[in-house]
Amino acid sequence: MVTMGDVAKLSGVSKMTVSNVINDRAGVSDEVRRRVLEAIRQSGYRVNLSARTLRSGRTGVIGLAVPEIDRPYFGQLAAHVIAEARGRGFHVAIEQTGAAAAGEIDAISHSYTMQFDGLILSAVGIDPQDSRLTGGGYPIVMLGEQDFAARFDHVAMPNEEGAKAATTHLIDRGCRRIAMVTGDSLDGVNVVTRRHRGYLAGLAERGLDPDPALLFPVSGMTLESGREAAYRLVDSGREVDGVVAVSDTVAQGVFRGLADRGVRVPGDIRLVGYDDIPEAAYMVPSLSTVAPDHRWMAAKAVELVTARIQDPSRPAGEHTAPFELMVRESTR
Repeated sequence: MVTMGDVAKLSGVSKMTVSNVINDRAGVSDEVRRRVLEAIRQSGYRVNLSARTLRSGRTGVIGLAVPEIDRPYFGQLAAHVIAEARGRGFHVAIEQTGAAAAGEIDAISHSYTMQFDGLILSAVGIDPQDSRLTGGGYPIVMLGEQDFAARFDHVAMPNEEGAKAATTHLIDRGCRRIAMVTGDSLDGVNVVTRRHRGYLAGLAERGLDPDPALLFPVSGMTLESGREAAYRLVDSGREVDGVVAVSDTVAQGVFRGLADRGVRVPGDIRLVGYDDIPEAAYMVPSLSTVAPDHRWMAAKAVELVTARIQDPSRPAGEHTAPFELMVRESTR
């Protein structure tokens, strides 16, 4: 069986250097890293994970479970988590839950059975009181809008604060009939209900009464749902001069739908989104949006899960990301 020592001899470096390359640690030059990786390929060396786990009690892998991997926000989040974890000597395994309680419980179970050192879970469908959600001392960090009553470390988005800032921004730009393109259910605690609360708070702070007729629900956070909502908005004949979209992806669809109906942004309607996905700055016109600090969220989640790996008994904490309102052409 090929050993780490064989790889070290073949590449002309120490076993420690080979270990650093395998674990993706800093301090190894690109040339040496390339040489070691080539030696690994040529020799057929495979890491003995069972032996390493027995020695250290760890696999060096953190799980990341997200609702959908094909949404720009979650792709961006995953990239940041991977970068932050690499800096702490961990690899990341990604799983898709489908935004369903069953998928989220499965992700927790899989992280146990696959012997991940910890799990970062973007919780959407699970009930915080679900009896299956025991934790059992296993290092879990929750992302999302649910309230886990300090049972788990929790990193949240500034949903209400951000949506409120988006709404007051439109009002300060002169908008008085502000619609919201939002999810199709305003029950429970989730990203839709929290951002809707922020929208209402923004109207109230500026002395405007909410109009239920200016809520345009969408069945999913997709481009097509945003476009269809824009069609309904224009075809309704209601006077609207501003729109808050529940996400940037939905806002992109709203852009398209308004353009299809001959409505100009920002000339006729000002539009603001939420998430600050990379595409937002490159749209024409560019999209004003709420920009949570995604890198901060990833860094905090990785910091918390690695700290809990070191000390499972530490008290859980609640953390909310900072945000910035990115003012671009769609509201100017």
